[in-house]
Amino acid sequence: MHADLVLINANILTMNASQPHARAVAVQGDRIVKAGSSKDIKAYIGKKTKVLDLREKTVIPGLIDTHAHVTAYGKSLTQINLRGVNSIKEIQTRLLKRIQRTPRGQWILGRGWDQDRLKEGRYPTRWDLDEVSPHNPVVLTRVCGHLSVANSQALEKAAITGSTQPPPSGQIDRDVRTKEPTGILREDAMILVTKIISPPNEEELTEACSLACQKAVSAGLTSIHWLVNSPTEIRVIQKLHEQKRLLLRVYLIIPVKLLDHLVELGLKTGFGNTAIRIGSIKIYTDGSLGARTAALSQPYHDKPSRQGLLLYTSEELNILLEKAHKAGLQLAIHAIGDRAIEMVLNQLEKLLKETPRQDHRHRIEHASVLNEQHIQRLKRLNAVVTVQPHFVVSDFWVPQRLGPHRARWVYPFKTLIKKGIMTCGGSDCPIEPIEPLLGIYAAVTREALPEERITIDEALRLYTSDAAFASFEENIKGSIEVGKLADFTVLSHDLREVAPREIKNVKVEMTIVGGQAVYIGT
Repeated sequence: MHADLVLINANILTMNASQPHARAVAVQGDRIVKAGSSKDIKAYIGKKTKVLDLREKTVIPGLIDTHAHVTAYGKSLTQINLRGVNSIKEIQTRLLKRIQRTPRGQWILGRGWDQDRLKEGRYPTRWDLDEVSPHNPVVLTRVCGHLSVANSQALEKAAITGSTQPPPSGQIDRDVRTKEPTGILREDAMILVTKIISPPNEEELTEACSLACQKAVSAGLTSIHWLVNSPTEIRVIQKLHEQKRLLLRVYLIIPVKLLDHLVELGLKTGFGNTAIRIGSIKIYTDGSLGARTAALSQPYHDKPSRQGLLLYTSEELNILLEKAHKAGLQLAIHAIGDRAIEMVLNQLEKLLKETPRQDHRHRIEHASVLNEQHIQRLKRLNAVVTVQPHFVVSDFWVPQRLGPHRARWVYPFKTLIKKGIMTCGGSDCPIEPIEPLLGIYAAVTREALPEERITIDEALRLYTSDAAFASFEENIKGSIEVGKLADFTVLSHDLREVAPREIKNVKVEMTIVGGQAVYIGT
């Protein structure tokens, strides 16, 4: 049998324990038919075989991102980029540039600021935005996505005044003296503004998602766990697949608001094919550390008046978890603060005791503020933890926000892996960069908490074999071996052979999905 594609003269890291290394690999259709030496593969080369001489480049299994808001990322690419701004003045400057090419009265959106990076040492306010945008409504979302600042025009259009009451799971910050809204909206209070902004139509959404997919494969991703927010987004993904513009494989993470619809249709985790399949039901239980809305058991160290927000009562959460679990759906539960994690663990223990299910692989997304008892309970539950390693770079303020004792157990990657808890990696893009190599870099160079630094091999597993396990797909992806999908990421250098600090400079040379090159570097 002659192969359709052969990669030769490569440094192949297979992530397959029985054959850790290879020099060449043969592909027939979308599957791997042989991995081995150049001599082994020679018999698979025929007249019509496409042969790629990789000239000692490194090949790894296609990288998988287990937590990405792809649609939001696509939309953010057209908004004001505020990542890394260092002052409110810089926010104003970027906003002014956008105003100068925006018609009067049209909405202006931006994302990415972090008040802990601003030299003023405070949140931007409506009045800061009003200085440069008195005639355009503006909403600028914090990097975490759990808090926004709106200018006076935006607040007026949303009818938010001094007497407006926020939703139960939201908060409107007010001036201490006047009690007027400052423009800062937390969690569900953001909906008061966003609901009046005309959403992009399906065509615009399709183009935004297409652009996001192009960025994802250029970063070396071959699969992505895509957090969707509406049936429209799912249609867009299907449309991109039909148009051959999806480029990578999608595991859908679906919001709990669509749970009843899935149950009515009888759809379970795993329904679909290798291109698109039903994945998890996403449930938010709290907010973020950056916005101080993550639910903590004790107040924030740097803001003792705050303890975060729980978005459900235990009883409400129990109803949702039970419904999804009994319907054969995997759970993906957002829990960042230790109070939220405690509630989730309590409800999962109750659920699995009353309705046992082998190999449920229920996931806790982020699981940021842990303690040793939580880690033991995670192990007993056989829960999957999805982590976002680049947070250790962005959340440099964790010791100040939580105090040294709690900071010790924030993002404890090494401990989770050592205790045998299935841990997989993602980006949480657009909150963090889409590039998995930056996540690997962050995980192996960790300075603030070196005892939780992990090895290159451990970091690679986060984005390959262990990521495949998180979606019940370890039999078809996550390693380079016969019978699995021909998904490969080609790198300029072997990550194990470069200095850890150089990992972020390693280039993605090519991304191959199902034996087809979907990205070739320049």
